[in-house]
Amino acid sequence: MFSIGPYQIDRKTILAPMAGVTDLPFRQLCREMGAGLVVSEMVAADPSTWDTRKSRLRIQFGDEPAPRSVQIAGYDPQMMAAAAQFNIAQGAEIIDINMGCPAKKVCKRAAGSALLQDPQLVANILQAVVEAVDVPVTLKIRTGWDRQNRNAVSIAKIAEEAGVAALAVHGRTRACRFVGEVEYDTIAAVVEAVSMPVIANGDITSPEKAVQVLEHTGAAAVMIGRGAQGNPWIFSQINQYLEKGERLAPPNFEELGQMMTRHLLALHKFYGEVGGVRISRKHIGWYSSELAGGREFTQQFNKLESTAHQQQFLQQFFNDPVNQEQAA
Repeated sequence: MFSIGPYQIDRKTILAPMAGVTDLPFRQLCREMGAGLVVSEMVAADPSTWDTRKSRLRIQFGDEPAPRSVQIAGYDPQMMAAAAQFNIAQGAEIIDINMGCPAKKVCKRAAGSALLQDPQLVANILQAVVEAVDVPVTLKIRTGWDRQNRNAVSIAKIAEEAGVAALAVHGRTRACRFVGEVEYDTIAAVVEAVSMPVIANGDITSPEKAVQVLEHTGAAAVMIGRGAQGNPWIFSQINQYLEKGERLAPPNFEELGQMMTRHLLALHKFYGEVGGVRISRKHIGWYSSELAGGREFTQQFNKLESTAHQQQFLQQFFNDPVNQEQAA
């Protein structure tokens, strides 16, 4: 469908990098569900963090197929270049640079979307990273710092000049965070201004919305973030709709239970007992949010403190004839 450096991305659906969400188990699941590309959680450029357990888990790839994309975040050009080289040594095949994160703790360090306030620093970082590595470098941005300072088009031109291979644009400013209308017109203006692939991101939660956004913006692909939380089959639904014009039904109650069980087991295996129990709570909560009795189920699930109890509770819920009947 489009290329990022030497890599042909054959589907127009991409999983957005999300800290605390797009770990190896979730990336593998989204790939299986049809995502054309997945991106890792954000890895800090500060080398003092690289040997922490959190960072080591974030750069594990298992048997993920190429291309393996890792997102890095920081504010110092040489540190970012070194971080890119480090992650390539760990197996990364695409380096994605975070200039879109609106989180206060990231922006406070003049990283993430805070960088959009300093176009010269943006240019310096991009140039340093591109020159330091021989793999494609991609960039994720927002439309600007706030409504009075939208500069996505000029940042996109800086990125293209620096040799960035593809650009993802979340259609909100940093000040908007995740609230308010998405500026698809701004994404369209970015597409018009540069020749590299542009990926549209923001509030894409259905196949119909994905088609509307692709048609409105002219983007090469859509990037799904929060829309995939508890809903990894959104990738196969969008792919089916784009390729055949058919709406793929969501999984039924039994299939949902099987998917949740598989995801839960993968999280327990990846993180171990303590981490797996804790991290699975948010994923299971996202899955169950639309179920009849989902709130009560989640409240009880979140009180469980062991792998065995979580697995048993999940199995009991989906084997309960009353729950099966309510879902029918």
